[in-house]
Amino acid sequence: MDLIEKLEDIAHRIQKTKNQVETEEATKTAFVMPFLSALGYDVFNPLEVIPEYTADLGTKKGEKVDYCILQDGKPAIIIECKHWKEPLNVHTSQLHRYFHVLTSRFAIITNGIDYQFYSDLEEANKMDDKAFFEFSFENINENVAGELKKFQKQNFDVDSILDTASDLKYSKAIKELLSSELKAPSDDFVKHFASRVYNGRITSKIQEQFQLLVQKSSKQLITDMVSDRLKTALTNEQEESKTQIQEVEEKVADAAEEIVTTEEEMEAFRIIQAIARKKISLDRLFFRDHKRYFGVIVDDNNRKPLCRFWFNSRNKYISVFGADKKEEKVMIDSLEDIYQHDEKILQTLDNYQ
Repeated sequence: MDLIEKLEDIAHRIQKTKNQVETEEATKTAFVMPFLSALGYDVFNPLEVIPEYTADLGTKKGEKVDYCILQDGKPAIIIECKHWKEPLNVHTSQLHRYFHVLTSRFAIITNGIDYQFYSDLEEANKMDDKAFFEFSFENINENVAGELKKFQKQNFDVDSILDTASDLKYSKAIKELLSSELKAPSDDFVKHFASRVYNGRITSKIQEQFQLLVQKSSKQLITDMVSDRLKTALTNEQEESKTQIQEVEEKVADAAEEIVTTEEEMEAFRIIQAIARKKISLDRLFFRDHKRYFGVIVDDNNRKPLCRFWFNSRNKYISVFGADKKEEKVMIDSLEDIYQHDEKILQTLDNYQ
């Protein structure tokens, strides 16, 4: 079972049973332990996961973190758990203390539904104030599963996670900042753009004018970007439908008349094989003979056309395809002329790697 499927199973269990989970201990057993198991850790093996791990600080004794995941016998991840109804932000100070005492580079606080992941990206051995990754079992998706895969037992690598943790943390902060500025532009944000497009002195009246312009322009830009994405998706869908219709039409035409593959067409196919072997394995190359033309495709997929031969008239033609799959049909005098188009054929193959 893939990680995403395991996470979805836990999400379903939480939704179904959370109202019967009345204590913090029950939250750990019902929600947190299955999550650790989904990451590949044996929650019943004290060489991997230790519950109630001692985190005494100075003269303050009896401090214990709920779970400690070990790597090579040393703390790798510490986890503090709360009841599923508890908000997490009011309890991070406790996790700060544990992080300072222990040698782990990662700390998690959770209520079994929401999870916040921390590290010491800004100052060594001091837990950052802001989490570098957060997720909730109320919104499980492939992106969440992709990040959590890094914390699976078989994938866990401190340096690798820290490299991406920094990007995650600051990317999140930038997105939050941009979102805030686009909704309600600050004076500095407005001045930045006004100073780039307005040559005069920025008075309070000009500032007020650009306040509205920046907000309006930002909204219009987002609308245009969304519109472009929708147009692109629609165009791709139309192209796919056009290809499917063409395939059906060709099959109907082929069925109406018996197709005879000539030795000349097979010789042309062997020339394409000789060219294509520079880029791909020959077992990826296929041909489809139709009433009007002889087509060469990659991976037995009509959406990966490589070239076409038109040998059913007095003049012979070859069609080659560019990066946008636009067909270019040119006349050839002999089969040897196929070699003159080897560069375009190889460029088309690059699109199908």
